[in-house]
Amino acid sequence: MSITPDGQRPDEEPSLAARNNGGVVPGSAPAPAGRREALLVLGFGGPEGHDQVMPFLENVTRGRGIPRERLESVAEHYHHFDGVSPINDQNKALVAALRDAGVDLPVYWGNRNWAPYVEDVWRAMATDGIEHAYVLATSAYASFSGCRQYHEDVARARVALESDPAAPAGPTAEKLPHYYDADGFVQANADALAAALAQLPEDLRDGARLVATAHSIPDAMAAVAGPEGHTYERELETAARLVVDRVAPGRSFDLVWQSRSGPPSVPWLEPDVNDHLRAIADAGAQAVVVFPVGFISDHLEVIWDLDNEAEETAQELGLAFARAATAGTHPAFVRSLVDLLAERRAGGEPRLGTNCPASCCFVQRPAGRPGARPS
Repeated sequence: MSITPDGQRPDEEPSLAARNNGGVVPGSAPAPAGRREALLVLGFGGPEGHDQVMPFLENVTRGRGIPRERLESVAEHYHHFDGVSPINDQNKALVAALRDAGVDLPVYWGNRNWAPYVEDVWRAMATDGIEHAYVLATSAYASFSGCRQYHEDVARARVALESDPAAPAGPTAEKLPHYYDADGFVQANADALAAALAQLPEDLRDGARLVATAHSIPDAMAAVAGPEGHTYERELETAARLVVDRVAPGRSFDLVWQSRSGPPSVPWLEPDVNDHLRAIADAGAQAVVVFPVGFISDHLEVIWDLDNEAEETAQELGLAFARAATAGTHPAFVRSLVDLLAERRAGGEPRLGTNCPASCCFVQRPAGRPGARPS
């Protein structure tokens, strides 16, 4: 089902942000008094058992032409953990933490790629009489997959509901802005970096290489991230700098990439974390601390790609290795998210992530690629 009006390209006005907000660009006025509002935590989704792993991966990659053998290889990562992705429990914990931190709105949770699907949650909000939803994406950064696709998820859910004449009217929506530089996100990652450094032998801490990681994306996607392109890398550089400066002001760090999933013929952001570990070992490094600032929780890609593959690479190279935790439900991070919601409800100039231009992060998707739900 198309989320783009007939005769209009997806990268033309009105933007997804305006369409999801009832045709009006998100503005700086406070929320109308008496409007029934909610917060939706919108995530990626993950399987809950062995029998769900392949259907989940097929759903994620539908229309992308990923070879079956590649899916089977990735499936083994999930089967190693009994077919259960930790991301679901982590998102449930975040929802609970937000409620405990004083969010005075109903808090819902939905996913792009697995149950509870955003379409079903949107219907539930409509049934509950919600008139406007603030969407907290479980990604802090710009990019097609990290920001624009969440706008698309909302648009798809709204169109699906509107196509059912028996359904109640659904809420309008606005996505909360990028929060990579929010004080609590920075503090949570800084605390984790300091704790990871402390795991190393004392004589290696000062000389350890600090390596920030984030999910690699195709070069073509990075080139169109944000209004002027390459915003994904710039935001990550900024976040990593802020984190390191809380722990060791001015200390150098490296930004590298992990979890690449595309074919070798398509250029993705490099270097890969494992290649980088080999390079710094060759250059004489003795210890490394990896901090996955590009992620908000310790989901499977963090656990597998860093705690298994990267740590094994470090061991082979003789590098002392420590991995910092992600922000998770760190109290400072949760407080920053509560503040982010309050900021939008109170008004103020909408920032990137909320008021995204129509062409922002636009990537032409394969013809005929359906929505995230299994057919």
